[in-house]
Amino acid sequence: MRRMTRKYSFNMTELVSDFNRFHILTMLYQGPTHGYQIINQYKHNFKKELSPSAVYPFLHQLEEKHYIKHTTTVNESKLRNTFELTPTGQALCRNLFRYFTEIHSTAFKILLHTCTHCNSQIYKGTYHEIINGTKKPFCCIHCANTYKQSIITTTTNTTTQPIHQPT
Repeated sequence: MRRMTRKYSFNMTELVSDFNRFHILTMLYQGPTHGYQIINQYKHNFKKELSPSAVYPFLHQLEEKHYIKHTTTVNESKLRNTFELTPTGQALCRNLFRYFTEIHSTAFKILLHTCTHCNSQIYKGTYHEIINGTKKPFCCIHCANTYKQSIITTTTNTTTQPIHQPT
């Protein structure tokens, strides 16, 4: 995988390795937000606490690098900083999301099965049959039957044994 360090001062590998930072960038990409919203949304999404010490220093780093800017407003007599991505920050996020998609895609492919008959990619619910002593994946029983029929017409010594548990 390529590292995108030329254009941005943040290393993509460094950013992706920290899921909290990735989440913060995702929230910023969705629109202006403040630290308290980031912490609450994280808790809502993942049922885990996100420490302010993980949020605010990172926001300040992003601001120092001109990836975000903030505006200060008064809300119920409290000062509130709302953070928003700059165009450079939006470009950083798009590149980061592409990079993360490559990683995710590679990991996801490991979990896929390919139907022996129609070559469909199967994530869940793979139907298996043992054909000539080899366990073969199928997307459905119909593909398994069609595949067996095609083998029977070409070979007369085919033995099959269904495995009815989806994986």
